[in-house]
Amino acid sequence: MIEFKNVSYTYANTQTPAVSDINFTVAPGELKVVTGASGCGKTTLMRLANGLCPQIYGGRLEGSVTVAGFNVSETPVADLSEVIGTLFQDPEEQFFALNAGDEIAFALRSRSFDPKDVRERTLTAARKLGIEELLTRDIHALSEGQKQKVGLAAILALGPKTLIFDEPSANLDPEATQALARTILELKKEGAAILVVDHRLYWLKEAADAVIVMSQGRIVEEMPFSGLYDDAFRARWGLRKAEVSDARRSLPRVGVTSRNTTPKAHDVFSASRIRFAYGDEHIIFDGTGFSVGQGVTALVGDNGTGKTTLARILTGLNKAKGDFYIGEEKVGDEGLMPFSGLVLQNADHQLQMRTVAEEVEGAIVAGRVGASKAKGWRRLAAMRPRPEDRARVQEILTSLNLLALAERHPQSLSGGEKQRLVIACAVAKDPAILILDEPTSGLDGANMAAIARLMREQADAGRAVFLVTHDLELLESCDRALVMTDLQKKCAG
Repeated sequence: MIEFKNVSYTYANTQTPAVSDINFTVAPGELKVVTGASGCGKTTLMRLANGLCPQIYGGRLEGSVTVAGFNVSETPVADLSEVIGTLFQDPEEQFFALNAGDEIAFALRSRSFDPKDVRERTLTAARKLGIEELLTRDIHALSEGQKQKVGLAAILALGPKTLIFDEPSANLDPEATQALARTILELKKEGAAILVVDHRLYWLKEAADAVIVMSQGRIVEEMPFSGLYDDAFRARWGLRKAEVSDARRSLPRVGVTSRNTTPKAHDVFSASRIRFAYGDEHIIFDGTGFSVGQGVTALVGDNGTGKTTLARILTGLNKAKGDFYIGEEKVGDEGLMPFSGLVLQNADHQLQMRTVAEEVEGAIVAGRVGASKAKGWRRLAAMRPRPEDRARVQEILTSLNLLALAERHPQSLSGGEKQRLVIACAVAKDPAILILDEPTSGLDGANMAAIARLMREQADAGRAVFLVTHDLELLESCDRALVMTDLQKKCAG
């Protein structure tokens, strides 16, 4: 169903091939996983399989790529989409409709399916992924994990026999990830040929027929999944673990109360009687409070339980009622934003400068201005870059393996590189509290370990680090957990 023969590909306006000498096949009923360090060529390989390279991205293709017998460089992408479905890492990139049900039905309607068939296929796909209750919901109001399920349902509704998944586990909680693994096993039994591009590997141990490891645009190994249990091999190529434990069961829980919270001397952040709702009916928090000292606190819970909402409240992007304290000082009208650094789940939402270095320098200046109480010309002076800022930019970029990319445009980076850049910007603000929303969703094993070290360094420096994650490997680096169901119980009480 998928066949690469002696494939090399170079993007337009570049001289170095993104991938070189690629050879592999995926047969009906077979699943192969493509993994490797960030920037190794995995995404390019996926784009070659669905025809986006070279048809949309241009560039030069050598060798041949065929899908279900169609040559991808000669068959229009619209025709290829009849036989191959792709779920992108950011599902928003492929949305057309305003609610979930219409999105799942969109491709069916555009192909003039009978209305009755459209309804049946839409409902069947939604049931397969357990998202029937989302069909009438505004698609932009869904969590990232829910959006990912909607995107997958839209593909399954069409019934293609060849499927490509780009980091499909990145935004899913562990239970949803296991449900996706079961769905993939069903698709294999139905004869689908499946190519999964992912850094997280443990969830595919029962489904993968082979693992393709890439480095610097080349395949360095194609092997059974069991080969990933070799620690030295994984370390050499920067790969994630083949098996992980569930730290959610062992982490100490943060106490939640519905009474007024009085900060103690060792508390870095406290919140009392938080109240927040979307509209008049969708109440998220109704009178909850908690306190944390320095360390790493994981915000854990199923997709859609309010983790990202709480993160946005903590950083001041969402205004909530209640009392907030940094140390023992109550936060005033300025809100939490001057005291917080935030890494959003979608890195593109935070990148706006011309170079990587400028992004970090701008964050340093923003942090200085936010912390300043000065007015007038003194405030203007704080907004100007200082000579020492450049040294700090280099220090932060080096800590996150980004120094070599300092002069690159942020939008030219890979997904994992963008993720590390927005983390660098958050750290550059020198915040009292640091909030990371799925910071490892696109990261390989080596860079995930770098994020874990950075979190520990920030916590040891006296900060309260809040981590929103479904990444079981990263949870092993946390000190405690704030469980969303605990907050909901307090709300109900």
